[in-house]
Amino acid sequence: MVIETTEKDLYEELRDMGPEDMFRWALAHHGPRAGIVTSFQDTGCVMIDMMSKVAPGLRVMTVDTLRLHEETYALMREVEQRYGLTVERFTPDPARLKRMVAQHGEYLFFDDKAKQEYCCKIRKVEPNDAALETLDVWFTGLRRDHSEFRQETPKAQLINRNGRKLLKLAPLADWDKERIDAYSEEHGVPKNALYEKGYTSIGCVICTTPTLPHEHARAGRWRWFNYLDEDNKECGIHIGGSGI
Repeated sequence: MVIETTEKDLYEELRDMGPEDMFRWALAHHGPRAGIVTSFQDTGCVMIDMMSKVAPGLRVMTVDTLRLHEETYALMREVEQRYGLTVERFTPDPARLKRMVAQHGEYLFFDDKAKQEYCCKIRKVEPNDAALETLDVWFTGLRRDHSEFRQETPKAQLINRNGRKLLKLAPLADWDKERIDAYSEEHGVPKNALYEKGYTSIGCVICTTPTLPHEHARAGRWRWFNYLDEDNKECGIHIGGSGI
Protein backbone atom coordinates (compact mmCIF):
# COMPACT_ATOMS: atom_id res chain seq x y z
CA MET A 1 0.00 0.00 0.00
CA VAL A 2 1.39 3.40 -0.98
CA ILE A 3 0.26 6.26 1.24
CA GLU A 4 1.31 9.79 0.47
CA THR A 5 1.84 12.35 3.21
CA THR A 6 -0.78 14.50 1.44
CA GLU A 7 -3.34 11.94 2.61
CA LYS A 8 -2.79 12.91 6.24
CA ASP A 9 -6.23 14.52 6.30
CA LEU A 10 -7.76 11.14 5.57
CA TYR A 11 -6.46 9.73 8.86
CA GLU A 12 -7.82 12.70 10.73
CA GLU A 13 -11.17 12.02 9.06
CA LEU A 14 -11.00 8.34 10.02
CA ARG A 15 -10.42 9.26 13.66
CA ASP A 16 -13.68 11.19 13.57
CA MET A 17 -15.66 8.33 12.02
CA GLY A 18 -17.95 6.05 13.97
CA PRO A 19 -17.04 2.35 13.89
CA GLU A 20 -19.71 1.42 11.34
CA ASP A 21 -18.45 4.08 8.92
CA MET A 22 -14.90 2.82 9.40
CA PHE A 23 -15.95 -0.69 8.37
CA ARG A 24 -17.85 0.61 5.34
CA TRP A 25 -14.89 2.76 4.29
CA ALA A 26 -12.40 -0.09 4.64
CA LEU A 27 -14.46 -2.57 2.64
CA ALA A 28 -15.20 -0.02 -0.10
CA HIS A 29 -11.62 1.19 -0.47
CA HIS A 30 -9.52 -1.86 0.41
CA GLY A 31 -11.77 -4.91 0.01
CA PRO A 32 -9.87 -8.13 0.85
CA ARG A 33 -6.84 -6.13 2.03
CA ALA A 34 -8.81 -5.02 5.10
CA GLY A 35 -9.73 -7.22 8.04
CA ILE A 36 -10.51 -7.60 11.72
CA VAL A 37 -7.76 -9.40 13.64
CA THR A 38 -9.27 -10.57 16.91
CA SER A 39 -8.50 -12.85 19.86
CA PHE A 40 -12.25 -13.24 20.43
CA GLN A 41 -12.46 -11.08 23.48
CA ASP A 42 -15.54 -8.90 24.00
CA THR A 43 -14.43 -5.94 21.86
CA GLY A 44 -13.55 -8.11 18.90
CA CYS A 45 -16.94 -9.82 19.00
CA VAL A 46 -18.72 -6.47 19.09
CA MET A 47 -16.70 -5.38 16.04
CA ILE A 48 -17.66 -8.55 14.16
CA ASP A 49 -21.33 -7.95 14.95
CA MET A 50 -21.14 -4.34 13.74
CA MET A 51 -19.24 -5.33 10.62
CA SER A 52 -21.76 -8.04 9.74
CA LYS A 53 -24.51 -5.42 9.60
CA VAL A 54 -22.78 -2.71 7.56
CA ALA A 55 -19.82 -4.31 5.75
CA PRO A 56 -20.52 -8.04 5.39
CA GLY A 57 -17.64 -9.76 3.69
CA LEU A 58 -14.88 -7.97 5.58
CA ARG A 59 -12.30 -10.56 6.60
CA VAL A 60 -12.11 -11.91 10.17
CA MET A 61 -8.76 -13.31 11.26
CA THR A 62 -7.21 -14.67 14.43
CA VAL A 63 -3.90 -15.89 15.78
CA ASP A 64 -4.29 -19.46 16.99
CA THR A 65 -1.34 -20.07 19.30
CA LEU A 66 -2.38 -23.73 19.58
CA ARG A 67 -2.74 -23.09 23.32
CA LEU A 68 -6.05 -21.24 23.47
CA HIS A 69 -8.82 -22.08 25.93
CA GLU A 70 -11.47 -24.49 24.69
CA GLU A 71 -14.02 -21.77 25.41
CA THR A 72 -12.28 -19.57 22.84
CA TYR A 73 -12.30 -22.28 20.19
CA ALA A 74 -16.00 -22.87 20.90
CA LEU A 75 -16.69 -19.16 20.47
CA MET A 76 -14.92 -19.12 17.11
CA ARG A 77 -17.21 -21.89 15.90
CA GLU A 78 -20.27 -20.06 17.21
CA VAL A 79 -19.24 -16.81 15.49
CA GLU A 80 -18.67 -18.61 12.19
CA GLN A 81 -22.09 -20.23 12.34
CA ARG A 82 -23.98 -17.13 13.47
CA TYR A 83 -22.48 -14.69 10.96
CA GLY A 84 -21.91 -17.10 8.08
CA LEU A 85 -18.19 -16.39 7.83
CA THR A 86 -14.93 -18.28 7.99
CA VAL A 87 -12.38 -17.22 10.59
CA GLU A 88 -8.92 -17.25 9.04
CA ARG A 89 -6.51 -18.82 11.51
CA PHE A 90 -2.80 -18.05 11.54
CA THR A 91 -0.67 -20.49 13.54
CA PRO A 92 2.98 -20.67 14.65
CA ASP A 93 5.61 -21.97 12.26
CA PRO A 94 5.89 -25.70 13.18
CA ALA A 95 9.67 -25.88 12.87
CA ARG A 96 10.29 -22.75 14.96
CA LEU A 97 7.79 -23.92 17.57
CA LYS A 98 9.42 -27.35 17.81
CA ARG A 99 12.88 -25.80 18.12
CA MET A 100 11.75 -23.43 20.88
CA VAL A 101 10.21 -26.23 22.95
CA ALA A 102 13.24 -28.47 22.44
CA GLN A 103 15.62 -25.74 23.59
CA HIS A 104 13.65 -24.19 26.44
CA GLY A 105 10.83 -26.57 27.36
CA GLU A 106 7.09 -26.26 26.89
CA TYR A 107 6.63 -23.97 29.91
CA LEU A 108 9.56 -21.60 29.29
CA PHE A 109 7.35 -18.59 30.04
CA PHE A 110 7.66 -19.34 33.77
CA ASP A 111 11.45 -18.89 33.72
CA ASP A 112 11.79 -15.16 33.12
CA LYS A 113 10.26 -12.25 31.20
CA ALA A 114 12.59 -12.66 28.25
CA LYS A 115 11.50 -16.26 27.68
CA GLN A 116 7.84 -15.31 28.06
CA GLU A 117 8.32 -12.70 25.36
CA TYR A 118 10.15 -15.23 23.19
CA CYS A 119 7.26 -17.68 23.54
CA CYS A 120 4.82 -14.91 22.60
CA LYS A 121 6.98 -14.03 19.63
CA ILE A 122 6.86 -17.56 18.25
CA ARG A 123 3.24 -18.30 19.09
CA LYS A 124 1.62 -14.89 18.61
CA VAL A 125 3.74 -12.12 17.09
CA GLU A 126 5.08 -14.04 14.10
CA PRO A 127 1.67 -15.50 13.10
CA ASN A 128 0.17 -12.03 13.57
CA ASP A 129 2.83 -10.58 11.27
CA ALA A 130 1.94 -13.25 8.69
CA ALA A 131 -1.71 -12.15 8.91
CA LEU A 132 -0.76 -8.49 8.55
CA GLU A 133 1.24 -9.25 5.40
CA THR A 134 -2.12 -9.91 3.73
CA LEU A 135 -3.61 -6.60 4.93
CA ASP A 136 -3.35 -2.88 4.29
CA VAL A 137 -5.99 -2.04 6.91
CA TRP A 138 -5.79 -3.72 10.32
CA PHE A 139 -8.81 -3.51 12.63
CA THR A 140 -7.92 -4.20 16.24
CA GLY A 141 -9.89 -4.39 19.50
CA LEU A 142 -7.57 -2.16 21.53
CA ARG A 143 -9.36 0.08 24.05
CA ARG A 144 -7.96 2.92 26.13
CA ASP A 145 -9.40 1.53 29.37
CA HIS A 146 -7.45 -1.73 29.08
CA SER A 147 -4.26 -0.45 30.71
CA GLU A 148 -1.99 2.56 31.17
CA PHE A 149 -0.01 1.48 28.11
CA ARG A 150 -3.17 1.70 25.99
CA GLN A 151 -4.58 4.96 27.34
CA GLU A 152 -3.32 6.95 24.35
CA THR A 153 -4.51 4.47 21.71
CA PRO A 154 -5.62 6.44 18.62
CA LYS A 155 -8.64 5.30 16.64
CA ALA A 156 -6.61 5.56 13.44
CA GLN A 157 -2.88 5.60 12.89
CA LEU A 158 -0.42 4.86 10.13
CA ILE A 159 2.32 2.56 11.39
CA ASN A 160 5.51 1.10 10.00
CA ARG A 161 5.29 -2.66 10.40
CA ASN A 162 8.28 -4.72 9.29
CA GLY A 163 9.33 -2.12 6.75
CA ARG A 164 5.97 -1.28 5.21
CA LYS A 165 3.15 1.12 5.95
CA LEU A 166 -0.07 -0.19 7.44
CA LEU A 167 -3.24 1.55 8.54
CA LYS A 168 -4.15 0.42 12.06
CA LEU A 169 -7.71 1.16 13.16
CA ALA A 170 -9.13 0.76 16.67
CA PRO A 171 -12.77 1.79 16.09
CA LEU A 172 -13.82 1.14 19.70
CA ALA A 173 -10.76 2.68 21.34
CA ASP A 174 -12.86 5.25 23.17
CA TRP A 175 -15.50 2.77 24.39
CA ASP A 176 -15.40 1.53 27.98
CA LYS A 177 -16.39 -1.87 29.34
CA GLU A 178 -19.88 -0.69 30.27
CA ARG A 179 -20.58 0.44 26.72
CA ILE A 180 -19.20 -2.80 25.27
CA ASP A 181 -21.36 -4.85 27.65
CA ALA A 182 -24.46 -2.78 26.86
CA TYR A 183 -24.01 -3.26 23.11
CA SER A 184 -23.39 -6.98 23.58
CA GLU A 185 -26.54 -7.41 25.61
CA GLU A 186 -28.71 -5.31 23.29
CA HIS A 187 -27.59 -7.15 20.16
CA GLY A 188 -27.09 -10.62 21.62
CA VAL A 189 -23.43 -10.71 20.65
CA PRO A 190 -21.73 -14.09 21.27
CA LYS A 191 -19.44 -13.85 24.28
CA ASN A 192 -16.50 -15.87 25.53
CA ALA A 193 -17.70 -18.10 28.37
CA LEU A 194 -14.47 -17.32 30.26
CA TYR A 195 -15.88 -13.92 31.27
CA GLU A 196 -18.43 -15.72 33.43
CA LYS A 197 -15.53 -17.49 35.16
CA GLY A 198 -13.81 -14.31 36.28
CA TYR A 199 -11.53 -13.61 33.34
CA THR A 200 -11.13 -9.98 32.28
CA SER A 201 -8.45 -10.48 29.61
CA ILE A 202 -8.17 -13.65 27.56
CA GLY A 203 -5.16 -15.22 25.89
CA CYS A 204 -3.48 -18.62 26.16
CA VAL A 205 -4.17 -21.40 28.64
CA ILE A 206 -1.92 -21.06 31.75
CA CYS A 207 -0.76 -17.58 30.71
CA THR A 208 -4.27 -16.21 31.33
CA THR A 209 -6.03 -16.52 34.68
CA PRO A 210 -9.13 -14.99 36.32
CA THR A 211 -8.79 -11.66 38.11
CA LEU A 212 -10.08 -10.37 41.41
CA PRO A 213 -12.36 -7.31 41.67
CA HIS A 214 -9.57 -5.04 42.93
CA GLU A 215 -7.12 -5.99 40.14
CA HIS A 216 -6.67 -4.23 36.82
CA ALA A 217 -8.03 -5.91 33.70
CA ARG A 218 -4.74 -7.43 32.57
CA ALA A 219 -3.56 -8.65 35.97
CA GLY A 220 -4.49 -12.19 34.96
CA ARG A 221 -1.96 -12.19 32.13
CA TRP A 222 1.32 -13.89 33.15
CA ARG A 223 0.31 -13.52 36.79
CA TRP A 224 3.74 -14.58 38.03
CA PHE A 225 5.08 -11.27 36.65
CA ASN A 226 2.67 -9.09 38.62
CA TYR A 227 5.56 -7.55 40.50
CA LEU A 228 6.15 -5.63 37.27
CA ASP A 229 3.89 -2.72 36.32
CA GLU A 230 0.93 -3.34 34.04
CA ASP A 231 2.67 -1.78 31.06
CA ASN A 232 4.74 -4.97 30.93
CA LYS A 233 1.57 -7.00 30.28
CA GLU A 234 1.95 -6.95 26.49
CA CYS A 235 2.78 -9.88 24.23
CA GLY A 236 4.42 -7.74 21.55
CA ILE A 237 1.70 -7.62 18.90
CA HIS A 238 0.92 -3.99 19.64
CA ILE A 239 4.42 -2.72 20.32
CA GLY A 240 6.18 -3.88 17.16
CA GLY A 241 5.12 -1.05 14.88
CA SER A 242 6.11 2.58 15.06
CA GLY A 243 3.64 5.38 14.38
CA ILE A 244 4.19 7.68 11.44
